[in-house]
Amino acid sequence: MSKLFETLSFYLSFPFVRYAIIVGILISLCASLLGVTLVLKRFSYIGDGLSHTAFGAMAIGSVLGLTNNMIIVLPITIVCAILLLKTSQNKKINGDALIAILSVSALAIGYLLLNVFNVSSNVSGDVCTTLFGSTSILTLSSSDVWLTIGLALFVILFFIFFYNKIFAVTFDENFAKASGTKTELFNILLASIIAIVIVIAMNLVGSLLVSALVIFPALSAMRVFKSFKGVIICSGVISVLCAFFGIILSILIGTPVGATIILVDIVCFIAFFIIGKFAYRRKV
Repeated sequence: MSKLFETLSFYLSFPFVRYAIIVGILISLCASLLGVTLVLKRFSYIGDGLSHTAFGAMAIGSVLGLTNNMIIVLPITIVCAILLLKTSQNKKINGDALIAILSVSALAIGYLLLNVFNVSSNVSGDVCTTLFGSTSILTLSSSDVWLTIGLALFVILFFIFFYNKIFAVTFDENFAKASGTKTELFNILLASIIAIVIVIAMNLVGSLLVSALVIFPALSAMRVFKSFKGVIICSGVISVLCAFFGIILSILIGTPVGATIILVDIVCFIAFFIIGKFAYRRKV
């Protein structure tokens, strides 16, 4: 056990490891807070649609030779997030079907562009790291950390100051609109925040796994807690702990960061599922 702590303290002495832990925890926290609203609105898989859209936008940026792909990735992802949330309110269009179409189309177009224009000598390797996460989480600079801290503070303050409106829009948009809430503007703001978090989270777990950061903490919390506030707080705590232990575990045993975090999330969900079942039986 002492050797384990010595190894851990050795790795924590490196700034890039500390940066990875801070950014991983904050990204997971932001994703989990937004995930509660998305799960309750039955729009959990928007993370998949947006992350795959971001992959397609990254491919376009690579073909165009842009040094900073975020110039094109972020605007395209935000626009798609707004369109997805808007179409979810249209009963003639199935939101799940639209997400599926968007996900498959973005992946196919992105991969096709990368192969046709031969932008890299190792296209398969680049695609794999983008889809499942890469070592970029361990190559973060201090500016990346401060950017993530700013985003996390914004999301937390957004939930604190607009808690009542988030609650109303999540459960009954018609009631929220009748009570004076500008639901259209609020949904646009919410979609933009979701898109930004998804794009940043791709560096942590990759585009195929990013929706797990959104879904698992919220679903785990809902197994035990029944109030909206309880679920939000519990979801945030779960995401922070899972991200921390996932990153530490990946460093110690040499596994991929993103996949390890998701594995810890899965174990946590199973534990909360069992706890919820046991608590329910005791009440009955």
